[in-house]
Amino acid sequence: MLGDTFWPLFGNLGLLFCVGISYGLAKDKKTEVALVSVMCFIMFLGANHSWLEHTHGLAEKINGEYYGTGQTQLLGFVVVDMGVFLGIILGCTIAWVHNKVSAIELPGALSMYGGAKLTLVVMTPVVIFYAIAFTWIWPFMTHGISALTGFMKNAGVAGVFVYGFFEKFLIPTGLHHFVWSPFQLTQIGGTLNVDGQVVSGTQAIFLAYMRHPDLTPVMNDALRFSQQGMTTIFGLAGASLAFYHTAKPEKKAMAKAILLPAIITSMLTGITEPIEFTFLFVSPLLWVIHATLTAASQAICDIFTVRPWGASGLIEFLIYNLPLPVSLTRWPGYVLIGIGQFAVYYVIFRTLVVKLNLKTPGREDDENVKLYSKAEYRQKVAQPQSVTDDIIRGLGGKENILSVDNCFTRLRVAVRDMARVDDTQLKNTGANGVVRNRNEVQVIYGVKVGQVRSRVDNWLAEN
Repeated sequence: MLGDTFWPLFGNLGLLFCVGISYGLAKDKKTEVALVSVMCFIMFLGANHSWLEHTHGLAEKINGEYYGTGQTQLLGFVVVDMGVFLGIILGCTIAWVHNKVSAIELPGALSMYGGAKLTLVVMTPVVIFYAIAFTWIWPFMTHGISALTGFMKNAGVAGVFVYGFFEKFLIPTGLHHFVWSPFQLTQIGGTLNVDGQVVSGTQAIFLAYMRHPDLTPVMNDALRFSQQGMTTIFGLAGASLAFYHTAKPEKKAMAKAILLPAIITSMLTGITEPIEFTFLFVSPLLWVIHATLTAASQAICDIFTVRPWGASGLIEFLIYNLPLPVSLTRWPGYVLIGIGQFAVYYVIFRTLVVKLNLKTPGREDDENVKLYSKAEYRQKVAQPQSVTDDIIRGLGGKENILSVDNCFTRLRVAVRDMARVDDTQLKNTGANGVVRNRNEVQVIYGVKVGQVRSRVDNWLAEN
């Protein structure tokens, strides 16, 4: 039942990506853009099906299914099988068009077609063009994707190591999404034929096993790329313990107050940025070692054919793996490797912190460096308006803010002048770190970022 519950979501990831990307990238009228994206997606399906039918390009079913034909059936339409890439391409295009035309005011009787309606008007010929063009272009793209998939499979353990290293190493830049998402959600991660239907990406393949645990004796090799969550449960716990044990005696209580909530969040939910950013800016060397150890643990899992779903924290790990046969996922091996990872992290991090005298939490020489106690934290939470004022000042004031957005853990703000942004001020508001990327500031608040975003939006609207 659990597999059947989630399966329809993965069967319509293209639509979800289209809506999510257009909504996220649109600068205004996001709700209207989401509706436009649904309409454009369905329009593409109708147009692409019509063109295939008109050109006699509709594929014949093989054994009653479209598997292996390069086409698939979505919402009742037979179309070119683009997977989530269709949603990504349409979502980006819709957002770009909307940001260009949504502010245009049409004269006279045409004024009713302004705003988001104009986005739909402009997108109509674009959708038709895409529907025709991808009929010819996408088969060549499919060959390229298949070649990349074959390379990763043939690279063996080395390929898994490279994947694991860059998936972790690129987190500060935000580019890690471009590493894990193609493997988890597209054909690059692998494909599987389930009841005549092509299942693409590690996450969908694992979900297929939840519905059909007897597909193969051992989990499909696509799951080689889904063990990065081991570090969130075991490795970072070892690093945190090392930080606590190496903290100065008079600062152990403060170090514990910072580290304990962060590591509990990491272990349970897989959200690692609160703990990772406590040492990233202190020692880039620790970050490189962190990425290397993460990659090594994934490679070891591949060597021993340990293939549970381990992409995130403990809660997700238990929900996904416990319903399946142990012989299929071999998840106890994951736990054993994780315990070893905990020990390795502890020894290496403790040794380097002491030998290099790294200023990890609790080891700062500057007494002005503030680590908030629980009482001080509660006082700040009780004064959200004051904290919001500090955030606005840290961003250079209202006039310096162009737009505000957020992802799962970061407040993303486009600013006019990066020189006016005060990193220290922002960190004093409870941020775990600040990342600058061209004219965008990414302030890492962790899972509470949604609340922070709401307060900032309200402040900007009221002032």
